[in-house]
Amino acid sequence: MRIKVLQTLYAFYQAEVKDIQAFEKSLLQNVAKVNESYLTLLNLIIEVANYTEIDAQERASKYIPTEEDLNVNTRLASNQLIKQLTVFNNLIEETKRLKINFSNDQEIIRTLFKELSVTPEYAIYCQSEEHTLKEDRDILTFLVKKVFPKSILLEQMMEERFINWPIDKPTVYSMVSKTLLEFSETKQRFAPISANWIDDKDFIIDLYRLTIRNNSEYQEYISAKTKNWDAERIAYMDTILMKMAICELMNFNQIPVKVSINEYIDISKEFSTPKSKMFINGILDKILIDLKAENKIRKTGRGLVE
Repeated sequence: MRIKVLQTLYAFYQAEVKDIQAFEKSLLQNVAKVNESYLTLLNLIIEVANYTEIDAQERASKYIPTEEDLNVNTRLASNQLIKQLTVFNNLIEETKRLKINFSNDQEIIRTLFKELSVTPEYAIYCQSEEHTLKEDRDILTFLVKKVFPKSILLEQMMEERFINWPIDKPTVYSMVSKTLLEFSETKQRFAPISANWIDDKDFIIDLYRLTIRNNSEYQEYISAKTKNWDAERIAYMDTILMKMAICELMNFNQIPVKVSINEYIDISKEFSTPKSKMFINGILDKILIDLKAENKIRKTGRGLVE
């Protein structure tokens, strides 16, 4: 969630026209795109499983089919989880609403199936006489965790559909894996994008708004602790991360200080320079001393008061 706010703030500060409401709308749309990516992969799992029967038909239709061609195992198409996902009304409705389809991506589906079909895991799955839910779950989990991530065609498709796919990918794969782990005949629901989206939605909107609203104040804190630094040497991303951290320290009394600082240090490892984590950590530690002295750190709740 913090990364989505970071991306939006970066775009906002770079924009010539700083329309706060427009960028806030974009922030929520970017979060929604994570969910659409998740639904796209769920549908792709179904498509790959159903391709089993298409492959069997094509092989049986050969001019001179072999014995193997005439006896292709299509067990994956009758996978219990696939059947449940196929008739899951929420998935059907959301797929229609978002117009998710693979009419132009049949080669990707074919390739993914072929890559799965040559693995030892798939061979064992097809040879097993039992159709246990665990086996059905395991092969789909294998498909998602081991086959999907290695597919160049899949990667290209997702990047074309979703501009932030490289960033969102770990979250999306985690959501899909969680769905496969928990989905059953009696428990059918989507994996939430966060543990508590209602609270998290308020969090990201408040973090976005307050960082912009108090931009000058937060910049003063940063400038006071970086007087000996050449301004041009400070990565712009580092400045935004520190403003967000200060905002969180001052305004979100339910989030522990260490959690906030560690979160932004971790984000800097991926989105800024190799030295950023040390720089941000050092500056925030100094700013934290001032904020405490000014009584601007007010944490409430058990374990939050330092």
